Amino acid sequence: MTNLQRNGLRNRYLLASDALLLFGSVILAFAIRFEGWVWPNAQHNTALLFAASVIPLKLGVFYWQGLYRRIWRHAGVAELEDILGASAIAAALSFAVGGLILPGLGLTVSRVPLSVLFMDAFMTMAFVATPRLLVRVLARRPPRRRAEDALRVLIVGAGAAGELITRELLGHPQLRLAPIGFVDDDPLKQGHKLLNLPVLGTLADIARVIERYEVAEVIVAMPRAPGGVVRKVLRAAQHTGVKTRTVPAMYDILAGNVTIANLRPIEIQDLLRRDTVQVDIQRLASLATGETVLVTGAGGSIGSELCRQLSRLTPRRVLLLGHGENSIFDILHELEPRYPDTEFVPIIADVRDRDRLHQVFDRYRPHTVFHAAAHKHVPLMECNVVEAVTNNVLGTKNVAELAAGQGVQHLVMISTDKAVRPTNVMGATKRVAEQIVQEIADLHQRNFVAVRFGNVLGSRGSVVPTFLQQIRSGGPVMVTHPEMRRYFMTIPESVALVLQAGAMGTGGEVFVLDMGEPVRIVDLATDMIRLSGLTLGEDIEIRFSGVRPGEKLYEELFFSEENAERTEHPKVLRAKYAPLPFGLETALEALVVSAKGGAADEDLLALLQRLVPDFRPLTAPVVIDQDETEVELVS
Repeated sequence: MTNLQRNGLRNRYLLASDALLLFGSVILAFAIRFEGWVWPNAQHNTALLFAASVIPLKLGVFYWQGLYRRIWRHAGVAELEDILGASAIAAALSFAVGGLILPGLGLTVSRVPLSVLFMDAFMTMAFVATPRLLVRVLARRPPRRRAEDALRVLIVGAGAAGELITRELLGHPQLRLAPIGFVDDDPLKQGHKLLNLPVLGTLADIARVIERYEVAEVIVAMPRAPGGVVRKVLRAAQHTGVKTRTVPAMYDILAGNVTIANLRPIEIQDLLRRDTVQVDIQRLASLATGETVLVTGAGGSIGSELCRQLSRLTPRRVLLLGHGENSIFDILHELEPRYPDTEFVPIIADVRDRDRLHQVFDRYRPHTVFHAAAHKHVPLMECNVVEAVTNNVLGTKNVAELAAGQGVQHLVMISTDKAVRPTNVMGATKRVAEQIVQEIADLHQRNFVAVRFGNVLGSRGSVVPTFLQQIRSGGPVMVTHPEMRRYFMTIPESVALVLQAGAMGTGGEVFVLDMGEPVRIVDLATDMIRLSGLTLGEDIEIRFSGVRPGEKLYEELFFSEENAERTEHPKVLRAKYAPLPFGLETALEALVVSAKGGAADEDLLALLQRLVPDFRPLTAPVVIDQDETEVELVS
């Protein structure tokens, strides 16, 4: 028997029970009115005629309101509202029939007593709701017997997510996870129960609750809690040797996608969790919807995510330009089946090859360009200055000039916080790239902007994958300096804000993403060791290698000459850029010609300092004495 047939059969039972109960409601209302079962003969006729008239009307109302098309075992507040609404309409019709129509037509000697009409109205609602809610109650009753080897689980967060996860656990004993209660910092929830399970304390009580109730696992059911709160829970649980998992994002919960299968181990992104990014979709549509969009560096971490998020805006065509054929192949075959209405064009090209770029611009005439192609590794660029200049500077110059010449309406260059008072070649070349975009925007009056942000979690060659590899190898985990701090964002968050900034620009601006507070790299390493189930100092150690050439302990987001301005988006700031250096075009040409000619690194550094007066190269690494350094564990 199909689900449709079963539901239809159950609803026929409900229809029959409604008819019997509605008849009983009329008879019971008359019995209460006349204080017994002996009534005047005229009222017997009135009661029977009233029942025969209103019961079909009420059943028709309930059918019209969909009460026989509901799956009542999953009923909630919305279904209760349907019952109340249908009962109110039925009551109004009953008042009209019993108080006006029957006596008005001479079918009864008098109207139905008002007390009977009121009692019938309330009993109708009760009699209709009771069997349906009984189905819901029986369906949600947890099984009386639990598996003997079920793990005792503590739920962190007595909110909507906590309720959903607890229902899943109670309804599926085969999962062998038995929730014993909640902890929550809301003072109004203390001492109360949710799903008949107590709120046992606050987050500060986690260790005590784990030990007292012999908890074997902690589930964090706070998808919108900041990273600091998740970090606090993780450390309290791991201090007692208990496994910790968490629920997915709030979007998945609200979409009804959360089941126990969605629970996952806590990841480093959870410990650095930030507020959900809200973007103006209508404004973003101006960048891509129905247009041709070019993404350089499309196979990289940022470039590939740009392609994913741009594809959701239904562009006509996305040009995937990159120098590495494997990475372009991967992103192409990821996007094509997901977005069949968009044309994806793989283009293997080097942004330093102006003739090849000219062919691309001339053939496809893109509306928007996102320039993400760049060399980004600081230590590698320190010993490959020519590559840094030709790729980051010449490549940007080629893209921006061709974009202006071919009528591109929007250009967004991906920049970095290392472009602020740079101490390394990579940062200096990215600052020059910002200057190029600014100058061309001013010269051609185009909406060309740069967007500056810090490190992204999980990008290729970044600190998180490096630490994971070192942890898997048994250590040690190498950190440059105990006070090294960096700003971090997730890749999807940074790209969403890049798109928003690109849509907000009017030309020549440098936008800066609000990245929150910088994170100590040693704390990041410590958390990752804990997440791996290891103990720092026993299973694995952290060693300090010293600050590498070109690295700063603290990254900055603004120049001294710049002022941060708030924009209409709370996470996007506008930097009032410093004036362009005098003779920019001449100095830029000298830099490019020298790099293409293979000039010595010292000459290139001198030319970079002419373009970026704040550039102060750091060439000697800072060495850390391992014996005198201790890792301070932040709890």
